[in-house]
Amino acid sequence: FLDSIIPNPKKTNSCNILELAQVLEFEFLLNKKKQSTVMDKLLTASLFSSILILSLFSTSYGQNQNCSAFAFRNNQLFATCNALPLLNSVLHWSYHPDNHTVDLAYRHGGVPNTDWVAWGLNIDGTRMVGSQCLVAFRNSSGEIHAYTSPVSSYSTQLAEGALSFNVPRIGAEYSNNEFIIFATLELPAGRTSFNQAWQNGAVSGQALTAHVQSGDNMRSFGSIDFANGKLGGGGGSSVTSRQRRRNVHGVLNAVSWGVLMPMGAVFARYLKVFKAANPAWFYIHVACQTSAYIVGVAGWGTGLKLGSDSTGIEFTTHRNIGITLFCLGTLQVFALLLRPKPDHKYRLYWNIYHHAVGYAVISLAIANVFEGFDALNGQKNWKRAYTGLIIAIGAIAVLLEAFTWFIVIKRKKTDSNKHTQNGTNGTVNPYGNGTHQQA
Repeated sequence: FLDSIIPNPKKTNSCNILELAQVLEFEFLLNKKKQSTVMDKLLTASLFSSILILSLFSTSYGQNQNCSAFAFRNNQLFATCNALPLLNSVLHWSYHPDNHTVDLAYRHGGVPNTDWVAWGLNIDGTRMVGSQCLVAFRNSSGEIHAYTSPVSSYSTQLAEGALSFNVPRIGAEYSNNEFIIFATLELPAGRTSFNQAWQNGAVSGQALTAHVQSGDNMRSFGSIDFANGKLGGGGGSSVTSRQRRRNVHGVLNAVSWGVLMPMGAVFARYLKVFKAANPAWFYIHVACQTSAYIVGVAGWGTGLKLGSDSTGIEFTTHRNIGITLFCLGTLQVFALLLRPKPDHKYRLYWNIYHHAVGYAVISLAIANVFEGFDALNGQKNWKRAYTGLIIAIGAIAVLLEAFTWFIVIKRKKTDSNKHTQNGTNGTVNPYGNGTHQQA
């Protein structure tokens, strides 16, 4: 090794050897530092990976711990618990395979004591209809009443009744804005996996009113396996698709019946006062109303599809007004084809019919758009935007009404003055014919 560094060691004095030792020591320390740096990086990467894995594990474990760490007032313990994905709900249970029963506690938080809560199993279906429910609410005496209720239709009021399986025990309590339903279920033979649904709504007097028809309340269902503790997803994708169709239906009808129809009427009423706008106002009016009818029919069709896909969910007023609008709009289209000439003897009656039906369509359309917003329940921004738009169209109509009346009155005075001058001064009369002047 020395020969490779020092060509002739015999000629090297002690100073050279000392310098060589220092160089070797420096190289050794440098290599040691590099190795230490590499080791530090490896240790850092390993430590970071370990912390990341542990944090992920602890997050998952912590969620279950938060669930299982809940202390019930009766000191009851459950083998398994899972937080349900929506409506601030948690399900605790212990499954007993020897007798095929399950002891459970359903917790539903963040609700006032004036609400009702329900959880149920759907043996043969996937959602609300067919669910065998456990229900709890505060009755008129102030006590928390728990009972069973089979759901056979969407119009249910959760009346008390026996389920398709036996429920030997049921009770409930309320504290800290949370309902808890305790029950023991004798599960149907041969199965541990079922579809589940959970819900809440308001209580009016002693009547349990319908839950909210949008948002998380329409997605609160899924599956559960009491044996292995697994929860399955609900109808998120299908509900999102349905919600998207509802939004499309709302936009089409709001734009057509609710915006284009009133704008077409405004153009027809106020532009025709100006001689320069004749006959452009007529074509603008026809274009607006025809476009509104075509888009409105598309929106009406999406409404029919939504109705067929949402069996049991009915918005009677909204549906009836929509059908009426479609019929009246169709009559207006046919009225355009049967429009008599201005000098026809029936033109007056046609005008009366056309204006009456037109204003009825506009009034019903605006009312039904607001009915639709109420059906969507929660679309406050859209409702505010449409309200502002309708107010703006109304304000413009009021200003144009005053302006056109001013023009009409002024024009009548001008025509009256010209007529007076023509009648008293023959030189001004371009016809110079008293007979024509009389006609």
